[in-house]
Amino acid sequence: MAIQNMRVANFVVKKPMVLGHECAGIVEQVGSQVKFLMIGDRVALEPGSVNYAKTATTISVVVHPAHLCFKLPDNVQCVKPLSVGVHACHRANVGPDTKLIIIGAVPIGLLTILAAHAFGSPQIVIIDVDDCCLSFAKEMGADEIIKVSSIVQDVEEEVVRIRNAMGGPVDLSFDCVDYDTTLKATHVGGNVCLVGLGQSKMTLPLTSAAA
Repeated sequence: MAIQNMRVANFVVKKPMVLGHECAGIVEQVGSQVKFLMIGDRVALEPGSVNYAKTATTISVVVHPAHLCFKLPDNVQCVKPLSVGVHACHRANVGPDTKLIIIGAVPIGLLTILAAHAFGSPQIVIIDVDDCCLSFAKEMGADEIIKVSSIVQDVEEEVVRIRNAMGGPVDLSFDCVDYDTTLKATHVGGNVCLVGLGQSKMTLPLTSAAA
């Protein structure tokens, strides 16, 4: 959607733009004034300079300001995808009493599982249309996995399965892929956190939401 329309929310590409994204790498050289980084350090790069915008992830070597480089622990490859899940859990106030569902076992959805566990969620159910993605979700700590159909007519039946897996009403949903299932599965008065990039126009079922 973003590539087709060349926009994300209110940001619209109006002139030529070199593609790039947040990335990680290994420090090969440091300036004489840099005291907190050493050659060989694994770092995540935060956007913030013209040089980054021109080169990030499109070439093998990037010259980047030291204050925008953050050291990574050995068991972390890249911060950006995980930070999305952490931010979502912050926004949704996930805690030890928060049972939740995640719609979409895509990379962001899978890392949201890790974030939700770290925030103390006691029950995480993840939903997707693909068996392989769901198997990854199970390995990463999902308590229950549910395979759903991409056919709209099946949504009502799938909502029942989701609520049964939760053992009751769904109070919090993380929508990582823009399924209609998210709104319909969430309990009246519950919270829906839109994590993934959805459609530019989304329909809200006000009648059922207010029931």
